Amino acid sequence: MSEAGIVAQAQREGVLLVRFLYSDLSGITRAKTVHISQLARKLREGTGLTRAMMAMNLLDQLQHVEGMEPVGEIRLLPDLGTFSTLPWTPSSASVICDMLERDRRPWAACPRSFLKRVVGRTADAGFRVEAGFEHEFYLAREQDGRYVPLDDSLCYTSIGLDLPRDVMHDIVTALGEQGIVVEQAINEYGPGQQEISVRHAPAVTAADHAIKMRDTVRGVALQRGLLASFAPRPFADAIGSGCHLHLSLWDTRDGTNAFYDPGAPGELSATGRSFIAGVLEHLPSLLALTCPSANSYRRLQPSAWSSAYVAWGFDNREAAVRVASPFWGREEETFNLEVKAADASANPYLALGALLVCGLDGIERGLDPGPACEHDPNRLAEEERERAGIRRFPTTMTETLDNLERDRVLMDALGELLAGAYLTVRQSETREFAAHDAEYEIRSHFYRF
Repeated sequence: MSEAGIVAQAQREGVLLVRFLYSDLSGITRAKTVHISQLARKLREGTGLTRAMMAMNLLDQLQHVEGMEPVGEIRLLPDLGTFSTLPWTPSSASVICDMLERDRRPWAACPRSFLKRVVGRTADAGFRVEAGFEHEFYLAREQDGRYVPLDDSLCYTSIGLDLPRDVMHDIVTALGEQGIVVEQAINEYGPGQQEISVRHAPAVTAADHAIKMRDTVRGVALQRGLLASFAPRPFADAIGSGCHLHLSLWDTRDGTNAFYDPGAPGELSATGRSFIAGVLEHLPSLLALTCPSANSYRRLQPSAWSSAYVAWGFDNREAAVRVASPFWGREEETFNLEVKAADASANPYLALGALLVCGLDGIERGLDPGPACEHDPNRLAEEERERAGIRRFPTTMTETLDNLERDRVLMDALGELLAGAYLTVRQSETREFAAHDAEYEIRSHFYRF
């Protein structure tokens, strides 16, 4: 849609305020809001943002990062294709932005621009990307100063669909009105826990949809007097919430699914095996970008349906990487990999971009992941895991960040400014939560994601 078309739509639909959205290094969606009277020019010139905002951690504590002091500005420039009115709030719309220098070059610390660069590298290697984020979240209410789940229904039960029916109807409707196609909406394992899967899309659009999904779910829930939490472990005594990342690579020469080979074991191609091997090799550092909060490590526990070991398998839901079974009659179309070691405390642009960097490294080096794991890794004897090369994840964010800092493939891909700022911000959060109890950590994560 053109600038004039967006302005006309906004005026027609009674929009007064347009949110210029971006996702920060802590995975929090932030925005500056533009009045309709200024929209036409702001769609062209963007709006100003101090560089220091990307040095904020999730507690709004400003960190010292060279190049991100409260001096100098960047521009939030909207991607016109992401404009949508917001069904849950009156007279409002949103648009997702890139961060640009004043000379219109992408800012080196822009997560969305990072993903675009990686997509470019993927195209140079002869592939296009299709991806989708599968969100789990809790619906809850505040009661006597505590957060409590909306209901206590069991997983996949009919009553578990009926109890939140009104709010889930409104969420699915609101997503559809923004052009996001919902493929599945179910009640999950935990009390009051839900899951929504949306139609796959090209990489940047998939990450954009993740931003819009979280905003929509939270906004609609608030409209009905509820809270929605995408935190990895919002309740200490309930199962955690993931944001599983599904993806496939498609060969740009012949249009085929590069992960699919009907003649190979499990129909997994050599390219798919190498991609998995690259992800597994880098996983102890990749986790710093896909499961990047202190709260993530309450979720990443053995035999908790979240993955806790560096392992892969065919439909193994305790493995970090699952090769998903394709659907009858649509085998090539639906053949994809699922990365379970991901949650919504991640910036979706950084998580998906970093995952692609690791997989491409595996393809370029011709790595092989070894045999698939056919059992829950936690139920194997230690010597069996050792023979299969199955390793336990790092168990603290400090260890994972140290791994990231040593990983030249990921650090070089991020670039000096983005990598340095990311480490600084995330390390500050690690220190902060180490100094407080579990209740403080869980409450601080509950409503920020």
